[in-house]
Amino acid sequence: MEAVGIDGVAVRLATLDDAESMRQIYNREVTGSTVTFDLVPRTLDDQRAWLAAHAGAHPAIVAVDHAVGTVIGFASLSAYRDRPAYSTTVEDSVYVHHDHRGRRVGQALLSELLGLATVHGFHAVMARIVGGHQASIALHRACGFELVGVEREVGRKFGKWLDVALMQKLL
Repeated sequence: MEAVGIDGVAVRLATLDDAESMRQIYNREVTGSTVTFDLVPRTLDDQRAWLAAHAGAHPAIVAVDHAVGTVIGFASLSAYRDRPAYSTTVEDSVYVHHDHRGRRVGQALLSELLGLATVHGFHAVMARIVGGHQASIALHRACGFELVGVEREVGRKFGKWLDVALMQKLL
């Protein structure tokens, strides 16, 4: 799988060689934003283990800018819950390097994830987005997701209570 995305950006399955670039993108969000509720940055070994867990029906993908040859974003599908009745539902995650936002990289990644979710036979894709993250909410709306609820003050980071918007797309 390698699909040329928008503006010379290719989207492909992630490999272990992508781990460090993915880790750098992710850790910037861990330490500087509320878009992830993780509080501790990942080590390279942590990122490699995360990648190993994201294979098969729950893949991780990357967006690569061909002009510079580097990973500029990544996304993944994860099991939504561990109980068997949830097995046809997945949760998406999308992260784009801060220097490459506004170039539709997130849209290329999320569109590819939705295609993979369909191929793997999933019925519903869920997105859990920190309250107020309008860019992510707009991205998901543009890809056909609908807001189905808000979980009030379910997270705490940087001394603030955080809501989570729950969005869903049926495939």
